Amino acid sequence: MSALAKTTFRLHGQLVAIGEALARPSGLTGASWQVLAAVLRTPLPVADVAREIGVTRQSVQRVADLLVAQGLADYQPNPRHRRAKLLIATSAGRDAIRCIAPGHAAFAGRLAGALGVATMEDTLAAVRRLSEVLEALKEG
Repeated sequence: MSALAKTTFRLHGQLVAIGEALARPSGLTGASWQVLAAVLRTPLPVADVAREIGVTRQSVQRVADLLVAQGLADYQPNPRHRRAKLLIATSAGRDAIRCIAPGHAAFAGRLAGALGVATMEDTLAAVRRLSEVLEALKEG
């Protein structure tokens, strides 16, 4: 368990650094990229974004407010909950995300070339399963 946690923490740090580098040319941070990406297709309340990306609601709220102030996102009424507004990407936010796509695709291609597509798929399946089991153990 300790080796898994230590390796996961290192992997998290590596992914955060890569995300920051990929997001930088668009003027976004890695965190703002994550939050915007979560609401590209479907507006969501901040709490749902937080659950989706695995961080606290407060941290997503802070990033969401910055995105709104920058004109990259907006709040709209939520028909299901009067106080929990929906976060939605604006056209400027979608443009910023589109700026990241070429660098992201290039990096993903290099990773797939180095690791192999089958290994990437197997790793994704294992990490998803691990996440599901950890969530179940946390609840039980």
